[in-house]
Amino acid sequence: MYQLHIGSKNYSSWSLRPWILLKHFNIEFLEKNAPLDEEQAYREYIENGLLPCLYDEGFNVWDSLAIAEYLAEKYPQMWPENIKARARARCISAEMHSGFSNLRCTMPMNIKLRAQGGDLAFSVKQDIERICSIWREARQFAVTGPYLFGAFSIADAMYAPVVWRLHCYNVPLPDDAAIYRDVMLAHPAMQEWEQGAFTEKLVLSQEDMLLEAFGGRR
Repeated sequence: MYQLHIGSKNYSSWSLRPWILLKHFNIEFLEKNAPLDEEQAYREYIENGLLPCLYDEGFNVWDSLAIAEYLAEKYPQMWPENIKARARARCISAEMHSGFSNLRCTMPMNIKLRAQGGDLAFSVKQDIERICSIWREARQFAVTGPYLFGAFSIADAMYAPVVWRLHCYNVPLPDDAAIYRDVMLAHPAMQEWEQGAFTEKLVLSQEDMLLEAFGGRR
């Protein structure tokens, strides 16, 4: 059985991605929670001290996108079947993995937060506009199904944390992007993750939230 080592459900955007992927595809796994304030406690099973980390019969894979690609080798349905849709899904997953630094800095993941909204810096608005454009283009590949490429895929898992950010910071979205956001928020695994976040007592400083947002302690 897989073991998935994750950080805080309230703060760890990186951990959410492989977790929701395993949940959606009904792949059995053992969840191992290592809160972000106990870094030394999990260095024994992940060399670089970063979460998430997947164990498969003693072999470990770290980094959310690498874990997703590893799982897709065994479960190819995690990527769209159409070759062009699959290529585009990989493109936007990689872009999410390494980009949108202005949004990450301004809106660290904090699922318990319910902000009132407000003015955003131009650079953050640009990130949000790009995300909406990505979602819009991906939906053009969909034949049936409500997710980015129709059926749920790694691309949806990669964008799950930004869905929470846009929701918790009360960011207004165009109608088509809002529809996709709401589809994701209604996903049973997203709701289960939220319930787990609300049971946590860990409170991180703004500095630590920014470290998480940029992968410093994923």
